Amino acid sequence: MNTSKSLFLAGLLGTAITATAPAIAEEAAAAAPAAPAAAAPAEPASPHTLSANVGIYGQYVFRGITYTNSRPALQGGFDYAHSSGFFAGVWGSNVDKDALYGNTLEIDLYGGYTHQFTPDIGINVGFLQFYYPDNEHPKLGFGTHESANTTELNAAVTWKWFTLKYNYAVSDFFGLNNKSLGDRKGNSRGSDYWEGSFNYTLPYDINVVLHAGRQSVEGRSVADYTDYLVGINKNFSIAGSTGWNAGVNFTTTNARDSWYVDGKGKTTGDDHVILFLKRTF
Repeated sequence: MNTSKSLFLAGLLGTAITATAPAIAEEAAAAAPAAPAAAAPAEPASPHTLSANVGIYGQYVFRGITYTNSRPALQGGFDYAHSSGFFAGVWGSNVDKDALYGNTLEIDLYGGYTHQFTPDIGINVGFLQFYYPDNEHPKLGFGTHESANTTELNAAVTWKWFTLKYNYAVSDFFGLNNKSLGDRKGNSRGSDYWEGSFNYTLPYDINVVLHAGRQSVEGRSVADYTDYLVGINKNFSIAGSTGWNAGVNFTTTNARDSWYVDGKGKTTGDDHVILFLKRTF
């Protein structure tokens, strides 16, 4: 989930202050150069920042797994940030009914705290809630009904262009447990995902993205896999309209085809190419 945020700051122009000169000094004042008008102090910048984003993607790929069965996805969200470092947001995307247990919509709720120790070093801690409002409850393997809703905690450290992030599931991981699988291995809480990324901006606002991640599913090593992403995108404006970004990502995984399939038996963890166009407001 795999974003730029726009910053909106308000300012006010001060009014000029004039004084009436005594009548005896009118002639001298008329000959003297005019004094510059005193500007009122600028209003302090707001500690609150709000932004929005919307984009069209060739498909929705999450950690190397397609959630739209290689079909287009419309995605977007809203973000709030405070100057203290706290942030929160909501994001949504369509998903394919066969790819994710009968669901057609995913909504992510997230928040946390970020802090920069130096211009190059920063940390980020937070949570991420995957929510499926039209959840029909998956009927996996043995026909039981389990929710795909998942809650993760995460922490990240950033140095210049590099980010290392850890994600930990405090709920069942997308409905996987003994009831849904019948494998007598309990729940899937404790599933985790390590990811490393490299983001670098070239001249002409061209961005290069490299990513590798390792998904582990608690008690079920057959579902563990590694994913990779290589991408390139460009920031640009259209007729003075800023905040645009377009690019292409290539993803691949070593996920087992026997495990990562949709409701119709189509593999979901193979190679994917994702073209996208988005805008941040």
